[in-house]
Amino acid sequence: MNWLGSVPKLPTLRLPDVDSAQNFYVQIGDNARFSKTIGESDVYLYAGLTGDFSPNHVNEAEMRKTPYGRRMAHGAMLIGFMSTTSTIVAERAGRDGAAETPVSLGYDRVRFIAPVFIGDTITVEYKVAAIDLEKRRALSDVTVINDRGDTVAVGQHILKWVPRS
Repeated sequence: MNWLGSVPKLPTLRLPDVDSAQNFYVQIGDNARFSKTIGESDVYLYAGLTGDFSPNHVNEAEMRKTPYGRRMAHGAMLIGFMSTTSTIVAERAGRDGAAETPVSLGYDRVRFIAPVFIGDTITVEYKVAAIDLEKRRALSDVTVINDRGDTVAVGQHILKWVPRS
């Protein structure tokens, strides 16, 4: 017998009141924060993963000729950090025994307002702004701020709860 054979499978139950705004998985105002210093290795690993070797990210000499004066992190990397905060909120909402599981439907209104440079520490702030019970969705505002207090990126995230089988 394998080790999984001795673990009882818990029944999947819908919590009694998740169809009311007061008892949905998340509440308006629920939030999460994530901070990270962007290192050179982050930029190179992300470039290798995505194939985005733009001089904006990997060529210091080229970037010195621009108004930015140095390399910057990939904007899409910031979206990945936004995803980190959405995961924190979704995991806090709980999954065990729930009849639904949260999935990301994506990001809207994403804007990169200012560059994030290698060595900057960014903080992502995620806050649930609205809940649509009929569509089983939560809309959240996401803001990324650097260590100088500048807003460097913003967006809205859509989290949806889908039925488990």
